[in-house]
Amino acid sequence: MGVIIVPAPPGALRVPCDQRAVQEAPMPRPSVRRGTALALSALLLPVLAACGGSDSEKNGKETEAGEQKGAEKLVIYSGRNEELISPIIGKLEKATGTDVEVRYGDSAELAAQILEEGDRTKAGLFFSQDAGALGALSQAGQLAKLPQKSLDKVDAAFRGGEQDWVGVSGRSRVIAYNPKSAGKVPDSIHDLTAPKWKGKVGYAPTNASFQAFVTGMRVLEGEDATLKWLKGLKANGKTYAKNGAVLDAVDSGEVSLGLINHYYWYEKVAELGEDKVNAKIHFLPGGDSGALINAAGVGVLKNGGQGAAAEKAVDYLLSKEAQTYFAEETKEYPLASGVTSTVKGLPALDSLDAPKIDLGKLESLQQTLELLKKAGMV
Repeated sequence: MGVIIVPAPPGALRVPCDQRAVQEAPMPRPSVRRGTALALSALLLPVLAACGGSDSEKNGKETEAGEQKGAEKLVIYSGRNEELISPIIGKLEKATGTDVEVRYGDSAELAAQILEEGDRTKAGLFFSQDAGALGALSQAGQLAKLPQKSLDKVDAAFRGGEQDWVGVSGRSRVIAYNPKSAGKVPDSIHDLTAPKWKGKVGYAPTNASFQAFVTGMRVLEGEDATLKWLKGLKANGKTYAKNGAVLDAVDSGEVSLGLINHYYWYEKVAELGEDKVNAKIHFLPGGDSGALINAAGVGVLKNGGQGAAAEKAVDYLLSKEAQTYFAEETKEYPLASGVTSTVKGLPALDSLDAPKIDLGKLESLQQTLELLKKAGMV
């Protein structure tokens, strides 16, 4: 039995799939609400139909999934891109003896759907491209405690404080630079607001990974300092829709510096060869806010009624096979102990000087969107 993908109803607005963990897609601009659950619900309303599918479609797919007698069934709500993870989902299905149904969409929107569904949710596992969405569900009491043996596979920095979600793969924020025009590369994102960089910094303000980084900066440095920095960056920078476009602009010399996730550079090098790529990347030292390491991760839904199958899926995603897949195919950092990346030139994860932050606190996206509006970025 292959992986089942539930489509949106005919004519419904389709939820944008991950597009490289939805980091390439502009984030929605919901109205400001108080409280995480309300904020995520606001994100949900325009896309609920696209995430769900009609009852007849669901029943038909469920019947198809049940044809393989004796197999467990698991519904995954995935904020990670279908093209990116469908190969590993297929391997998960085979390794665990589980029939898997996947619904793809934006992580924040799927988290909002889970909150809306409550104890009626059909999902057994939430696979988020961002720790913030997992933190929101944890805060709302929607995630089940994970077995200690599963938690112990991942450093405490990359799992939930309530022991109810765990990171699967990691990505570091970096500064991409063009050696021909950048000169000495800054060691802090705060240096990017200096007059010397006016018109020379590329960034993607509507991008999910940029917004997660700004959320981290808010948590670490406070609202006022972050707003001041955002205004300074806007005065100096050039905006792009995607991380990939930022890197291309640096590579071509259109800008000297750019804010991206590390794997974009490694993917470009793997595709073209390092000698064909002008841009380089700089991992920031000193626990700078710009060196945030975010995690894609998973949590078992408390109300999904699929706990056993979901826990097997968690353990598979932390297995050597799955972790090697993320290391080699997506150029992300494997987070399970005992597995290291073999990507040429990629610094070891434990060598990075990332800021100390509870990744679950990245759930406060709504406040970040408000701050970006104040700065005139969205």
